[in-house]
Amino acid sequence: MRILVTGAAGFIGSAYVRHVLREHPDDEVLGLDLLTYAGTMANLAEERDNPRFRFVHGDIADADLIARLAPDIDAIANFAAETHVDRSLLDPEAFARANVIGVMTLLDAARRHGLRMLQVSTDEVYGHVPEGEAAREDARLSPRSPYSAAKAGGELMCLAYGTSYGTDVVITRGANTIGPRQYPEKLVPLFVTNALLDLPLPVYGDGRQVRNWMHVDEHAEAIDLVLRRGRPGQAYNVGADNERENLDVAHAILERIGKPRSLIHHVEDRPGHDRRYGLDTALIRDELGWRPRRDWRQTLHDTVDWYVANLEWWRAIREHDHRFQEYYERQYGERLAGVGRG
Repeated sequence: MRILVTGAAGFIGSAYVRHVLREHPDDEVLGLDLLTYAGTMANLAEERDNPRFRFVHGDIADADLIARLAPDIDAIANFAAETHVDRSLLDPEAFARANVIGVMTLLDAARRHGLRMLQVSTDEVYGHVPEGEAAREDARLSPRSPYSAAKAGGELMCLAYGTSYGTDVVITRGANTIGPRQYPEKLVPLFVTNALLDLPLPVYGDGRQVRNWMHVDEHAEAIDLVLRRGRPGQAYNVGADNERENLDVAHAILERIGKPRSLIHHVEDRPGHDRRYGLDTALIRDELGWRPRRDWRQTLHDTVDWYVANLEWWRAIREHDHRFQEYYERQYGERLAGVGRG
């Protein structure tokens, strides 16, 4: 199979590229990425010289570019997206462009060339899920942030193309994903790198928000399985049943690194912050046989240990990329005003 992997230089996309090249020796991967703040060629350093991998710098919303690439591929795995909820509150228009218009451009290519397209989505499209409940794939979509609304819009566009044109589409809705090479704006890498720098960990509100945590390598494996074996028009929930409150995650990170809990600072919550996500993952387990292998402790420890061992990777972002610094000040400057180093 020849797979166009969009968002190939990002966190989950680069993990997927590595998975395909490692597990499918006859496959070829064409990576596409706009190389915005969250995508870096450093994530693909090990693959650059692989003869089965080729990289193109470009935008999924560039219809001419996608039209040129489409005749040489068999399938599209779309990881390209604006992904951070906090940023979506600051610039919702950018999320609509990438997560809806960009998706439609890929769907047009898939329709014209008879390609299968996998859309990587998120459990956040379900919105808040009450304690004791788990959203199934047929649950109502109820997004509550510009990010999740844009992802839901991209999903609905995929389903519409399947119904209207017979385009072969499948969708994955993944839980919170952690692991190596995640841009340090997200909760776990932000908390890990802040702790290593003896900076405060900004916990939104009371920190009792519940998330389901999954390792990026297992997420990539599940996505690959759905791309190859998923039913056309079907969405699949992907999660590892590792539910933890954000405050517990912060405690576990500090314990692993050996830093004091006094680094935790509760700050003003963000608007529309979903209290809990909960996924029913029976479909992908029963139909496709996928099972996560890492428990919560291994998932977190593997992640924390990678950031401890790869200081140069995240220091290059935190200390030398003005885009991260400007975002951090905009998001946390007032929230952490008056709070010093630990």
